[in-house]
Amino acid sequence: MIDKSRPDTQSCVADIPDGATLLVGGFGGAGMPHELIEAVIARAPKELTIISNNAGNGTTGLAALLAAGLVKKVVCSFPRQADSFVFDQLYRDGKLELELVPQGNLVERIRAGGAGIGAFFTPTGYGTPIAAGKETRQIDGRNYVLEYPLKADFALIKAHRGDRWGNLTYRKTARNFGPVMATAATVTVAQVEDIVPLGALDPENIVTPGVFVDRLVAIGTGAAQ
Repeated sequence: MIDKSRPDTQSCVADIPDGATLLVGGFGGAGMPHELIEAVIARAPKELTIISNNAGNGTTGLAALLAAGLVKKVVCSFPRQADSFVFDQLYRDGKLELELVPQGNLVERIRAGGAGIGAFFTPTGYGTPIAAGKETRQIDGRNYVLEYPLKADFALIKAHRGDRWGNLTYRKTARNFGPVMATAATVTVAQVEDIVPLGALDPENIVTPGVFVDRLVAIGTGAAQ
C-alpha cells in the first residue's frame, strides 16, 4: 500500500544532511512551509543552500533559518524588503552568499530542472551585472543570456490538502512556487492542512500529482494557508 504520509514534521526532514540544497516554497509569507522549516532548524543541518523567492521576513520562516546560522548561500529574486533585517545583517557581515536571479528566470530555471532541460536562453538580464560571465547569443535580432537549471536535494512546500498517495491541491496564491519546486528535487516534502481519503480530491483540481511527492505531513485544520 502506498502511503507517503508521515506522523510529524521531524520525520520528514530527519535525513537532510549538512551541505544540502533546499527548494523552499512561498511568496513572502504566502505558502511558506513554516512548520517544516522549524523542523529543519531543530535538526540543524549546516552549510545549506536555499533556493526561494525571498530571503525571509521578520523573525520566522526562512528568516529564522538564516538567524540560526545554518545557511551559507541564498538563491532568490527578492532578498530585501522592509522586514528582511536578518538577511541584511548577515549579508553585510559577509556571512551569507547571495545569487540574485530575476523572478521569471528563477521559476524557469526550477522548471527546467524538473523537466530535464539542459539549459535555455532568455533575454532577461542581458546587459546587466546578472549576465556577467555568462554565455550570450543573438537570436532573431534579440540578445539572450544562457541560464542553467536549478535542482535541489529536498523541496519543502506547503499545500492545502493531500491524500496518502501525495496528490496535492493548493489554496489560491499560496500555490506560487510549490508545484514547480515539487518537480525539481530528489525528495519533495509537503505540509498540508489535512490528509484526506483517496478519492476525496477532485482529479481536476489536483495541481501536483503524487508522483512528484515523497513525503507529506498534516499540520492541522485551521492552519494559515
